[in-house]
Amino acid sequence: MQRFTELKVWQRGHSLVLAVYRMTVGFPQNERYGLTSQLRRAALSVPTNIAEGSKRLTSQEYCRFLNISEASLAETEYLIMVSRDLGYITPIMASKSFEEISELSRMLHGLRKKVESAAGGSR
Repeated sequence: MQRFTELKVWQRGHSLVLAVYRMTVGFPQNERYGLTSQLRRAALSVPTNIAEGSKRLTSQEYCRFLNISEASLAETEYLIMVSRDLGYITPIMASKSFEEISELSRMLHGLRKKVESAAGGSR
């Protein structure tokens, strides 16, 4: 089985985490335990669940973790919208993030479908 660090989807998720951490450095101090923490945790959950799922014993379990990654990615997208709407990041920064999230979402979905079909299509 392929090591999770070799998966393009994990690599892109890791890059997203790094971008989110850099993006949130300038958030207001009063958001430290609010939006900053929530956004970082949501983004971090994406590659973390890919990694954890890749070591599960069954394809069904792996799919469940990939689905959690997809949900965390949607959460990340929304929190970036909030950050943009509050003026914490520029619309251009948000737009670049949304493009990356969209591509990552397609990749995650594709991987989950591939793992599901390899397992006989059952979830």
